[in-house]
Order: sequence, then C-alpha cells, then structure tokens
Amino acid sequence: IQPHGVLLVLSPKSLSSNDGSDPDWTLVQVSQNTAEYLGKSPESLINQPLSVILSVTARQSLQQCIAGEFEAVNPLKFSLDIAGEPQSFAGVVHQSEDWIVLELEPSQDSGAVNFFDFYGLVKQPVSRIQQTQTLQELCQVAVEEFKQVTGFDRVMVYQFSEDGSGTVFAEKTEPGLTPFLGLHYPATDIPKQSQHLYLLNMLRMIPTVTYEPVPLFPSHLPDKTLLDMSFSGLRSVSPLHIEYLQNMGVQATLTISLVQNNQLWGMVVCHHNSSLKLPYERRAICEFLGQVIALEITTKSSREGAEYRLQLKALQASFVETLSQSPSLIAGLTQTPDQLMALTGSSGAAFCEKGEKVLLGQTPSSEQMIGLISWLGNQFGPDNIYHTAELSRVYPPAADFDHGVSGLVAIAISQPQQLYVVWFRPEVLQTVNWAGNPEKAVKEVDENGGVSLSPRQSFDLWKQTVRQRSLPWKPCELEAASELRSSVVGLVLQRADELSALNSELARSNVELDSFAYIASHDLKEPLRGIHNYSSFLIEDYGDVLGEDGADKLNTLMRLTQRMEDLINSLLHYSRLGRADLVMAPVDLNDIVRGVVDMVKIGKSEAVRLEIVRSLPTTDCARTQVTELFTNLITNGIKYNDKPQKWVEVGYLSPAEALLQGNILPDNLLRASISTEGEQAVSRVGSPIFYVRDNGIGIREKHIETVFRIFKRLHSPTRYGGGTGAGLTIAKKIIERHGGQLWVRSVYGEGSTFYFTLKATTDE
Repeated sequence: IQPHGVLLVLSPKSLSSNDGSDPDWTLVQVSQNTAEYLGKSPESLINQPLSVILSVTARQSLQQCIAGEFEAVNPLKFSLDIAGEPQSFAGVVHQSEDWIVLELEPSQDSGAVNFFDFYGLVKQPVSRIQQTQTLQELCQVAVEEFKQVTGFDRVMVYQFSEDGSGTVFAEKTEPGLTPFLGLHYPATDIPKQSQHLYLLNMLRMIPTVTYEPVPLFPSHLPDKTLLDMSFSGLRSVSPLHIEYLQNMGVQATLTISLVQNNQLWGMVVCHHNSSLKLPYERRAICEFLGQVIALEITTKSSREGAEYRLQLKALQASFVETLSQSPSLIAGLTQTPDQLMALTGSSGAAFCEKGEKVLLGQTPSSEQMIGLISWLGNQFGPDNIYHTAELSRVYPPAADFDHGVSGLVAIAISQPQQLYVVWFRPEVLQTVNWAGNPEKAVKEVDENGGVSLSPRQSFDLWKQTVRQRSLPWKPCELEAASELRSSVVGLVLQRADELSALNSELARSNVELDSFAYIASHDLKEPLRGIHNYSSFLIEDYGDVLGEDGADKLNTLMRLTQRMEDLINSLLHYSRLGRADLVMAPVDLNDIVRGVVDMVKIGKSEAVRLEIVRSLPTTDCARTQVTELFTNLITNGIKYNDKPQKWVEVGYLSPAEALLQGNILPDNLLRASISTEGEQAVSRVGSPIFYVRDNGIGIREKHIETVFRIFKRLHSPTRYGGGTGAGLTIAKKIIERHGGQLWVRSVYGEGSTFYFTLKATTDE
C-alpha cells in the first residue's frame, strides 16, 4: 500500500457472544506500518481480536457499516488511543472475497469538513455545472471548480477515444505551467487493465510519487491466497506509472473517474508539483462532483446531438414512406440519392445485390467494389452493421480507392443475397498534437538481452499528420443506418406476407378458373353439336326449298360451330393441363423427338428436313405432356413456313454455351445465371436450355409476347392451315408446370427459335 494510511484485513468469523452486542473480528493481515500509526508492530497484531485497536463503540459502527451499504456509510470516524493520546482516523471499509478490509488514515482537525462546510463547497460547483450549455463549457467549469476545491497546480478533463487513446479536453493551471490542453496521449499510456481499475475504484490519490511502498504482513492470507486490492484506496500503484509521473515532473496526483453508461468516458486528473495529501472529506467532495459531472456529460452530449438526430429521424421517416410506395427496394433506396447520403452524413452510397451495384456520389469504382463487397461479407456482427473511419487500415486495397474513400458504414439487409447498403466518407487530413511521439516503443532491451517495459521519457509537443482517415461516425448516424435496415427488413417481410396471401388467392382463383373452364367447355359442346346436326338435317331435308343461298348460309353456320367446338376442345384441354397431376419419370428426350418426327412425316407430303443436331439428355419430366410440347413446337415450325425448302432443328445448350452465344437468355435467367468474379463471367445454373429452331416466316418484335396468349392468332383462320391459336399457350402451360420457362428469339422473314427449360433454374 501507499504509506499515508494503514490497511487491516479481518476474518469474517466473529469472536463475540451470540447476541452480537460486542462484535469482534480477528486480524489476519495488516500493513507493515502499523507501529507508525497505531503504536503496535504488525507481528503483535496478527491473529489478535480487533478489540486491541478499536473500542466497542467503534466495532459496533463497523458492524453496522458491514451489514449495510458501504457507499452509504463510508467514511467512518474513529478515535483511537495511541500511546495514551486520542488520535482521529477516517476509516473506509469494504469486502474483498470473504475478507473484511478496513483502511485507516489519520484525520487532521484542520482539514475536517462538517456538513455546512460540505454544503458550501459543493453548492457553487454544482450550480455552475448545471448552468453550462455545452460539453466543452461543462468540462471547463469542472476543472476550475476542482482546482478551487483541491488546490492542485493543474486540473484536466481527460477524454478517452474509441481506440483507447486520450485527449486533454479541458484544463486549468497555475500561471507559468506549460499547458497540456489539446494534447493527445496514446492508448499505451493508460492500458485497458488500468482503465478497468479506474471503473472499479472511482477515486485514486498519490500524495507523493516518491513514496516507499509498504508491504502487507504476512504476504498471504490464511487460505494461502493473495488479497484482491482492486477496491482499496491505499493500494500502491505500478512502478511504471510512478516513473511516468516523475518523467512528467509531477509529485502528487488525484484522479476521479467519469463513468457514462458503465463505460469509462474519461477522468478528472489533478497534478501537483510538490507533495500534497488531500483530506478524505475533500476527496469525498471530489468524488461527489465527479458523479454530478458524469451525469451532466450524458445530458450535454444528448442535447448537442438532439437537433441533428431529429433531422436524421425526419429523413428516415421520409425514406420509409418512399420505400413503401416504390415498386422495388432498389428503386426506393436510390431514387433520392441526396437523402440516402444525408442519412449518415456521407458523400457516397452504394446499393449491392448479388453482384449488381448502383453507385451514388463519391464511391470506389465498380471494379474496386467487387473485392470490397466480398471482404465486407465477413465483417458483419450480430447487429448486421459494420463501420470504420480508417478503411485502409482494415482493408489495405482501400488505400488506392477513388475519391480518397476512408470511412465506411454498411448494413446487411440479407447476407445470403449479398444485399447491402454501403455509405462512404472521404479522407480528411488531420494534424494531431501528441504529448511525445506515440509510436515510440515502451519496451527496452537491457545489456543481457532481456526486455523490460519503460514509460516514455519525452512529453514534448509532437505533431502528426493523419492520412486515410475520415471524420468519425457519430452514434446517431450509426443508429440511423441500423434503423433504416430494420425498416427495410420490416417492409420486405410485410411485402412477403402480402405476396404470400396474394399467391394463395391466385392459386385458389386458378383452381376455380380451371374448374369453370372444364365445366363450361364440357357443357357447351352438347348444344353446339345440336346446332351442327340440325343444320345438316335442314340441308338434307329442305335443300330444295332453301335454295343455293339458304344452303350456303347453313354450311357457314356448320363451319362456325365446328370452329367453336375446336376452340372449346382446346380450352378443355388447357384446363385439364392445370388439373392433372404430373407423373414425373426419367425420359430420354431423343425417343420423344424421334416419335414426333415420325408422326409429322407421315402426315406431310412435302419435303421437310427434321433434325436432332445434338443428342438430347435424359431428364425427369411428364412424358405425355413433353411429347405434346415438342409436337406443338415442331408442327408450328413447319406450319408457319413459306420457304420452298423447310427445315426444323431440335437441340440444347448448356447455360455457359448460351452465355457465349450472346443475346439468348431472357433478363431474369441472365441475372440468375451469371456470377461475376473479377472480369470472368461464370454460369451458376445447371439446367440445360432446349430449343426448336425453324426457317419459317418469323415473328415481328411487337408480337413476341402476343403469340403465347390463348386463341391469339397473328393471321386469319384460313392462312397457314388454320388452327385455334392455343398451341403455344398449351406449350407454355406444360413448361410452367414443370417449373421451367419458355421464350422465343425471332427474325421476321427468316425464322424463329423457341427456347425452354424443363425445371427451375437455381444456383448450384
């Protein structure tokens, strides 16, 4: 311990009577300076009852303190009989593991503070502190009042940064002292373990840095363990810290922790150029003021950012409204780029989804984004947000990014889909004033090659120009990004629920429509047959009476009824496709196509070249329906053909081959098929793409989608052999029931190619 007091460790086992009227404890460990303060050697005190030091009244006060909240009763006032003379002590008690620790410091009457003195000493500082408007003003008033209360030569408010380094945020000094205001100190000056101790023990005092540490006697507790002294106010400090203070020319210090949200925000640091011991009462005032200041720091920090947070909240509300009315997520997020960037105070933003990128403002190039997005996928935590103000430090390629991008905030809306929103900030050159070179090693090598720690020797002003660092992200900006993610996810889930309900309704409607089409088609056929038959009877029985004109009209009526029956049969067949279960089995498509070709050749007297250009694979499908599919496509290729030499080819392509041949895949399959890795496009779809190609009349561009509508013919019923116009609609229905897709590429006057897949194309 430090020598300005004594420390006593007490066994929790009472040696008193059962009624507790005379509490007593056993002394199991003491500091070796008891003879100086208590007039008894440490050896004479070990295993003795506490009554050899404290009176019954004092022990009862101690018992009440132990039974209650230490913070509410500390310090205790004791009057001890030392060599026949009464001496006053201030006592502080706490519990360490199973042991009671009592620390005693001599109390001088001249330094004592009664209630009225205490009230007077805290009233003005608290009043001034509460009247401040800004965080800077608060800290400046704090150092002025602390200097008044303590009498130290220098008082500073020291604020910690996220990286553990610190800055002198406010300062009050005696005239003639070199100011430290604005100086930065590296994280190694107050490492993490030291910061943890400042959280446990809110106030630490060193009356003189040249003190000789006082050992405890014995060195171990009765259970052979060492005493945990984390909460001890007398605990000696690290020799490195003592040397550090001596290098600064400081002889006495007092530190008061400033805690915000259970984190060490900073400290009030008091330095004196000569030895100075502050009475316990004054230290208690400092601790109380430190708690008041910590509360005010929270209030001032919240107030200073309130207006900015309100602006961000308004932007976020506007964004959510825009998103809810947008046809797609990408449209909603990118249609107001200025608002998207203002949401986090950024100069650039990017929307990324499965390799697609929309870049807004000042961002890395599209090529630079490829590697960044790949790296970013491994950086998100459970909250799905990542941020840094020094991107090149964690991702070295960022040092060469366009626009000097150094700051990044990213939210992951869906990591499997690589659905990210990323914001960027440019580099801001900064000059940081350090108290000595922060990069100077704190390790020294002795003459024997051993390594030892040594504090810095120099605290002279050392200026550093900081590059590749942006302005830090404010907590409210990170909160705005996180809340945007929550809003987007909420909207996506809401739309998913709406689509699910809509799909269920559509599925029900489709079943009802199929049933209606089936019933209507079946019931309409009977009256049509009656009309056809009675027209035939009229011609046979009354042809002479009706004459040629009457007979022609009845023949026209019969042709119309026949055409209507053909249409009804097609509709009935179409409705059955939606109602019938698919019987899936491995099928050799070569057998199906050869059978269709043989059947077509039997009914065609003209010369037609029908060819399978490449052996087709075996695939799972419904054999009957796929046979009908190839029949429709092949017969259409022959039917809608005005060339003297007609030909139809059947084949298939792998997705990679389709990509290489250019404009073959439709947009949705093109997006599903391509994964961009560097500059190489790689197919990720395993389903083959079949085709039926002809040299027929072709289809005009404006009719490409029309040809798949039911009963939609591009020519009169009498041209190209007639027909109902349901063949391609039925073909599309068959493919959709297999989970595939049908599309056409055509050049008018030269021919058409119908492409299709027989199962859904998904990522491998």
